[in-house]
Amino acid sequence: MEHPNNKYIAVAYQLYADIDGKRELIEETAKGQPFIFITGMGITLPAFEDNLATLEKDAEFDFTIPQAEAYGEYVDERVVDLDKSIFMPDGKLDTKVIYVDATIPLVNEDGNRFMGRILEIGDTQVKVDLNHPLAGLDLQFVGHVVEARQARQDEIERMVKMMSGEGCGGCGGGDCGDCGKEGSCGGCGGC
Repeated sequence: MEHPNNKYIAVAYQLYADIDGKRELIEETAKGQPFIFITGMGITLPAFEDNLATLEKDAEFDFTIPQAEAYGEYVDERVVDLDKSIFMPDGKLDTKVIYVDATIPLVNEDGNRFMGRILEIGDTQVKVDLNHPLAGLDLQFVGHVVEARQARQDEIERMVKMMSGEGCGGCGGGDCGDCGKEGSCGGCGGC
């Protein structure tokens, strides 16, 4: 589907999924802090972007992204047992960071970064789920478009910096200097 490159979009939404036969609210944008992204930059799921890219400001939306176009199927083989020693760099397990249900950043031998959720902590092994938390789910997004317009060059540059790990201009979760609103600026994605 064709859509304008580099469109600045801010959306307020609720994300629902069917879990064990029951529709459950999974995520919701905070009041006054919409999710902000720029199209054509690979920030969001392609199906999410495609559903929103042609909408105008104040448009309402309700669409479902099937798991195959979202985070794929849940794969049992992505639940692995890792040697507990890798979580103990100083010989002790940091229980403030490593605990059951904690989501932790990991790096494989190739330097690829990903997240894992701790399922169990044993005497010698830690069971970690490497599936995306939303794997195996069809995702229903219901909400409205807060802003939709062509992105400015400074917003694109700020987004590129943020994506490259340079942060979002030092907002630290506060005023990002773009729009003057606490935590809701262009390019930070709702920092």
